[in-house]
Amino acid sequence: MPTFFATCARGLEPILAKELAGIGATDITPDRGGVNFTGDATTLYKANLWLRTAVRVLQPLFNLYVETPEDLYEACRTVKWFDLMTPEHTLAIDCNVRDSYITHSQYAARKVKDAICDQFRDRTGLRPSVDVETPMIGLNLHIHKNRAILSLDSSWNSLHKRGYRPIQTRAPINEALACGLLLHLGYDGSVPLVDFMCGSGTFLVEGAWLATRRPPGLTRKWFSFYGWRDFNAKTWSNLRDEAREQMLTRPACTVSGSDVLTDAVALALRNAAAAGVGNMVTVKQHPLKDARPPEGSPPGWIIVNPPYGERLGEEGELVPLYRSLGDRLGAHWPGWKMAVFTSNDYLAKKIQLPVLRRTHFFNGAIPCHLWEFGQL
Repeated sequence: MPTFFATCARGLEPILAKELAGIGATDITPDRGGVNFTGDATTLYKANLWLRTAVRVLQPLFNLYVETPEDLYEACRTVKWFDLMTPEHTLAIDCNVRDSYITHSQYAARKVKDAICDQFRDRTGLRPSVDVETPMIGLNLHIHKNRAILSLDSSWNSLHKRGYRPIQTRAPINEALACGLLLHLGYDGSVPLVDFMCGSGTFLVEGAWLATRRPPGLTRKWFSFYGWRDFNAKTWSNLRDEAREQMLTRPACTVSGSDVLTDAVALALRNAAAAGVGNMVTVKQHPLKDARPPEGSPPGWIIVNPPYGERLGEEGELVPLYRSLGDRLGAHWPGWKMAVFTSNDYLAKKIQLPVLRRTHFFNGAIPCHLWEFGQL
């Protein structure tokens, strides 16, 4: 069976490994920035349909040492492209180059394209065309310290783009990371979920999808594996039908949020509606000091992603906000636990509640911690 590599944000590798085990992948080996695994075509389809913390699912074609663009070209010429595509296929190459003799990513991508097209031209006189939006063959080229890994990209567009959040707010937490933090907490919908600094509502939507067992790739319009020569449309259709049949109509417990900003509340409601969970998520406008547990609700999880205080002078201004998080929990949320995702340990300590666990993650390039607090 072929081997694959599912990429993810740093810190999410153990969570992604558990997800892969849940869809039947084998030989699961976490690595930096992703997880290696083995599986058949069905496993590959399930990975794109179900993985909540992955960014892309890649199938490596070669892993070779290259020093020059000519080395890269010759390496690509060794691949039997006729087994993977025809001249009628469209292609695109996504390239990342770091700490290597080859320094220009666009030039490296062009050498890969030239090697593929030249192989077809030499045999048939025809050459594939490029489609960067919805390529039938998407390729991922990663060159680090002169080690080139070329892979088929079965996903193409990042899997974190679920399709419900077209408007990007300032410094948002992306969907895959938000869901990864919920999975890290063990959230599965069996207890209430609250975000009283909800912003665009990402935690709420991802929580509602988890609680109703909705796969994140269910309504996605394009995966690059659609264009693969061995794509089995019937198997893919059956997997999506099975996913729909096991979904729940509503979460077992409440999913709710609030924000002080009118625009944030409107955006959260809009995103929830776009995600198909508008009738499952409650969002209200009020300041943090007025946040209260949902009426008649048992204790559950509060999760918030407050400002980090990265700009000069902001840290001191945010101390009252972080301190009020602890004050609110102790005064009005008996039995609840709270998770705070922040890059600022100084501010997190101002919450002044017992720390149950602190785990390292990254929000993009920013090192962060998920702080889990209990009651005094």
